[in-house]
Amino acid sequence: MWGSAKNFGNWISNIIPQWMLHMGINLVVDSDLHLIHIEERKIVEAGSANWLKTCFVPTNSDAFVVGFRRWLKKYSGGKIDWGGKFSAGTLPPTPPREQLMDRYWSHVVNCKSFHSAYKSLNALEVILQVISVVSVGIVAETRHSVIMSTTGRITMVSMAMVCFAVSRWLARYIYKNFHYHDYNHTLH
Repeated sequence: MWGSAKNFGNWISNIIPQWMLHMGINLVVDSDLHLIHIEERKIVEAGSANWLKTCFVPTNSDAFVVGFRRWLKKYSGGKIDWGGKFSAGTLPPTPPREQLMDRYWSHVVNCKSFHSAYKSLNALEVILQVISVVSVGIVAETRHSVIMSTTGRITMVSMAMVCFAVSRWLARYIYKNFHYHDYNHTLH
């Protein structure tokens, strides 16, 4: 559950692209996703009436959780109707961690700003790789000619190496931020 003040920080969205703001939010969500998944199973084990004994919600920021649980109890007896897909009081099977933390299918495909950034960054990765290959090709083709000086060749090779290194970094960045971002609480 997420709540934010609508009139606070609107000017930030004019400066920072929407998908970058989503990345910050996703880091918070990802950091808690696995723990929330485990906690959800503990609540089912203890019974929906005993959820407060299972969860520790000491702060005002937990008011949304408490409010949701009260609403759930009032309108659905504390359980979610899965539409006959799963029996009442049970949860779907626990997916593998990679599927649970998969950002592509849970967010990127459905979010216009994230999907647009994903396509643009992938295109940039390909462009950088093409520049790298073309630069090396130009140097190889002009190796024995006097058209290009040694300094020019060194510059082209250096540019090819930098473009390739940036494209590899970008590939890891895209994977981590648009596909699968694991979060290990013991490291943070």
